[in-house]
Amino acid sequence: MDDADTPVVLIVEDEPDVAETYRRWLEGSYDVRLAPDGPAALDAVDETVDVVLLDRMMPGMSGQEVLAAIRERGLECRVAMVTAVDADFDVIEMGFDEYLSKPPERDELEAAVERLYERAALEDDMQEYYSLVARRSALQTAKTEAELAESGEYADLVDRIEAAETTVDEDLGDMADDTDFVGAVREIMDDDGGPADPSPTDSPSMRGEEE
Repeated sequence: MDDADTPVVLIVEDEPDVAETYRRWLEGSYDVRLAPDGPAALDAVDETVDVVLLDRMMPGMSGQEVLAAIRERGLECRVAMVTAVDADFDVIEMGFDEYLSKPPERDELEAAVERLYERAALEDDMQEYYSLVARRSALQTAKTEAELAESGEYADLVDRIEAAETTVDEDLGDMADDTDFVGAVREIMDDDGGPADPSPTDSPSMRGEEE
């Protein structure tokens, strides 16, 4: 693979040993860049970066602040928060795409980076859907069912996911002729517990043919 075509992963981690471990795991398949803190991350991140692995708790500038700055710039990189901090309801308004608990296993980290790189080609509606699902998953891991049931913020998140599912299904229905692309997206959605694959007659294009 030409260097220009190699996906770029930026690791933002203030613990050098941890950053080096991630780098060793990924360097065979990716162009890996390191940033030891928030300001260095914002200097390093640009339109060439595909995936960011972002430590949430760092001295000075937190991962949450770095994430907000990345989103404000309008950069299209996918961001995985990698942290030892259990998710609280404040994650609902964060714009991450994955939430990984420290220390991640090698195969878990590699799979997350691969997923995020593949999703970078999806439309904005689909990106938003996966981001919302990641926030729900983080909360389901950290909170009890009772805590989730009592949270109005969580209920709003579930409503947003349901609305996003409807939009994604409509988008896929409109692209029904592109069977390879739709099939690939459906496979990702099934892996994430997304909306069920509608029968062929449920898609707008198929209904039009029948009518």
